[in-house]
Amino acid sequence: MVTENPEVVTDPLEVRVQRLTQAHKSVKKYTMTAVGVGFIPMPMVDIAALSAINFKMLHSLAKKYDIPFSKTLVKSIVSALIGSSVAITVALPLGSLFKSVPIIGQTSGMISTALIGSASTYAVGKIFVDHFESGGNFLNFDVEKSKAHFKELYEEGKSFVSSQKTAEVKI
Repeated sequence: MVTENPEVVTDPLEVRVQRLTQAHKSVKKYTMTAVGVGFIPMPMVDIAALSAINFKMLHSLAKKYDIPFSKTLVKSIVSALIGSSVAITVALPLGSLFKSVPIIGQTSGMISTALIGSASTYAVGKIFVDHFESGGNFLNFDVEKSKAHFKELYEEGKSFVSSQKTAEVKI
């Protein structure tokens, strides 16, 4: 007698809902990891670590959606997407470099790098979840069409990270 495994989902809608839920959890996990990277005390090492987190997050999302991953292609897409925001391309390196100034510079550099880096990670993740959900892949991602949405998601990411900090303080 064969018994059905209650954990195996066969309904296509339920499969999609579970995948979307897992994808959003993944984005949140990598976003919070990016917060921690902001507190790396060495200038520019944090930026390299943020890049690695973004690549790992996109690799993870691509696996969830059965999309081939090309590090070279993803690097150019993410660079173009993040580079479309002057606030990020200027503030992130400056925040990182401030860490070389003792005490006040280190503190402000860590806080700004944590916030900017995590909010941009959030925006990158969310934009690709939306793109993959609509049937897209890395080859047909349109950076130009995504720039305005990226800026909105970046602001949403800042709010998300700030709310997580508040939630942790209350606990």
